[in-house]
Amino acid sequence: MLSLALAVAANPEPIHWIDLGLKPYLFEIGSFQLRWYSLAYLGGILLGYWHLGKMIKAPGAPMAQRHLDDLFFYCTLGIILGGRLGYATFYSPELWSNPLELLKLWNGGMSFHGGLVGTVVAMGWVAWRGGLSFLRVIDYVAVVVPFGMLFGRLANFINGELWGRVAESPIAWAMIFPGAGPYARHPSQLYQAGLEGLLMMLVMLWLFWRTKARWRPGLLGATFATGLGLARFVAEYFREPDAQLSEFAVRTGLSMGQWLSLPLLVVGVVFLVRALVRPPLGAAKQA
Repeated sequence: MLSLALAVAANPEPIHWIDLGLKPYLFEIGSFQLRWYSLAYLGGILLGYWHLGKMIKAPGAPMAQRHLDDLFFYCTLGIILGGRLGYATFYSPELWSNPLELLKLWNGGMSFHGGLVGTVVAMGWVAWRGGLSFLRVIDYVAVVVPFGMLFGRLANFINGELWGRVAESPIAWAMIFPGAGPYARHPSQLYQAGLEGLLMMLVMLWLFWRTKARWRPGLLGATFATGLGLARFVAEYFREPDAQLSEFAVRTGLSMGQWLSLPLLVVGVVFLVRALVRPPLGAAKQA
């Protein structure tokens, strides 16, 4: 990030991503590479687990430590399996005809919306097994999801992948990415890291620790769904559609990411209204 800031300040010409000296891995030993993308998943899951541990110690927690341990295991499976299967379904259907390629996670290709569905299924399973409130489990997990979103989008940038659209007007931070032609593009990975990751993280942490949002079942989860749906919808205007879906984006007027964000927005708004019109937990007892 420091290299990027210095490049923006010193050079009015488009920035060449390759000049930033970024590598997709932390280190390599022989043929083994510890890649930043793997570390992003691992870091997001571990940080989320740690912070959830702090959250359930605060008053009003809907779960105990044993439930958190189950969530850690099943949500990790949901993220990986849902993300991969979602990518095959929405972005690369040909993978279904080649199961061996579908299993090669190291070749890349993960869908956020697929991972979200996998995580919701995992939360539903843990809530059902433990006799927990499904909505409140979603509320608590939603607070920590932006950690992984932030790390994942930064890893996309470090990998030089999922670049943005060609910048129609000159901007100081426009970049030329390897494999994307000689055109200066928006670093949309950083836009998504800021909107879907950092901004949502600050909003969700503030709501949980500084307000009484946790006492309104569904409010935190609905805020996350609405905010993330809006952030993704906006960011997609600056992101280059996947090559195999560029024609789909032209034909429908929206990218696949935008179409998949619309149901998220609708569900978020519905549950947001529901949470606000209903009395908070403990209101009847206080009355």
